[in-house]
Amino acid sequence: MSTVSDPPQRDRWARLRFSIIGPLLAAPPAPGELAAALTALAAKPWRHPVSGLAICFAVSTLERWYYTARAAADPVAALRNRLRGDLGRFPSLAPAAIDRLTTQYREHPGWTMQLHFDNLRAALEGSDTPLPSYPTVRRFLKAQGMFRQPRPKRASDGARLARDRLDQLEVRSFEVDHVAALWHLDFHHAARKVLTRAGTWVKPILLGVLDDRSRLVCHLQWYLDETAESLVHGLSQAFMKRGLPRALMTDNGAAMLAEETVAGLAQLGIVHQTTLPYSPYQNAKQESFWARVEGRLMAMLEGEASLTLELLNQATQAWVEQEYHRTRHAELDATPLARYLAGPSVQRKCPDTATLAGAFRVEVARRQRRSDGTVSLEGTRFEIPARYRQLAVVHLRYARWDLARVDLVDPRSGAVLAPVQPLDKSANADGQRRRLTPVATNLAPLPPSGIAPLLRQLLADYAATGLPPAYLPTPDQEIA
Repeated sequence: MSTVSDPPQRDRWARLRFSIIGPLLAAPPAPGELAAALTALAAKPWRHPVSGLAICFAVSTLERWYYTARAAADPVAALRNRLRGDLGRFPSLAPAAIDRLTTQYREHPGWTMQLHFDNLRAALEGSDTPLPSYPTVRRFLKAQGMFRQPRPKRASDGARLARDRLDQLEVRSFEVDHVAALWHLDFHHAARKVLTRAGTWVKPILLGVLDDRSRLVCHLQWYLDETAESLVHGLSQAFMKRGLPRALMTDNGAAMLAEETVAGLAQLGIVHQTTLPYSPYQNAKQESFWARVEGRLMAMLEGEASLTLELLNQATQAWVEQEYHRTRHAELDATPLARYLAGPSVQRKCPDTATLAGAFRVEVARRQRRSDGTVSLEGTRFEIPARYRQLAVVHLRYARWDLARVDLVDPRSGAVLAPVQPLDKSANADGQRRRLTPVATNLAPLPPSGIAPLLRQLLADYAATGLPPAYLPTPDQEIA
């Protein structure tokens, strides 16, 4: 195996040739003595520049080197190995074979090179097109970039578009310049099962939040599901421990795109960035961290036969804080904790618990039933306070997994007007009713006061026209 100081093979041959011919260029032989000098050089053994074995060169070869070096401005470069004239053109591959290989690859990019060769042999059997060798086919496929592509997990249009985009666009590593400028969030499905309190074995799911610059784990917790409720629960703990970031990158999972998640991040002033569909490499830092989890943490729990979710979470927190955060990161040349503390940081202060919980909710509009002042929400009826009985449509803010906190909000400003409670029919059966306060002014009924203003105006206008009456009165009616 060559070392870093070894020259490339092309330079080894050029330096050997120049070391043989160089003395003749430094001290040119007298007229008529060149043949004797070349004959003497041809009789000497030389060390092969690659294998190191003894090798001799013919006089004609030495003569060609001599005249090539003497006529060149850079004799060492002139003595390098010349490139083949048919380089990259594959003369042993007929155009028909090339077309067939290209079509095969476009139709079956997941085939191995051996499978492409076997099918090419079957396709060319009985035709006049010569069959190339397997090394030729392999070199051609590599030269054209026709490498084997993994099959997408889903044979959908989105998966195929993602595969084509990966082939056409370059992939670059990135890192932000500030701590808390970008966090990564993802779920990881464990390879082994845990024992629940109900006596069943289930595979837990790990929620991880990672800081991009420092690789610090903002929060790490195992759950039994991959829902928006679990995501908000874990992400809120990350906010309380590390503050608010400026941006959060996730994939396009259902929990990440839930209305509660999107609305909460927007209300907290966090830019939500999602990766392209079927492109996990865009969240590569998170994927690399999962390998650390499986290779270190889960490997140390192999001897625990009755692994529970509580024990798994305790071990995870201890491993993260005591080992991962204090272990030197090869790419950073520092520990994640030291990199995090060194900054610079753009994190913001986390709000209180009530504000944080109130952020991850959705806002919906419901039509209020005028008969009893209730609305239907997630299959449950809620009572609207009587002072808002004049609103035909009310806006409610809530989380779909927590109907214990539902607020009536102003649709124009988003301010919370009043909490809304579920309908309690048994409590309403006591017959006690509060007196309704006027919504604005006193609206108590009054007796009608004479002819309406519009009809009085119509009578006056009709009288002002001077027209005779448009009807004939009966004899018992008097005409004024």
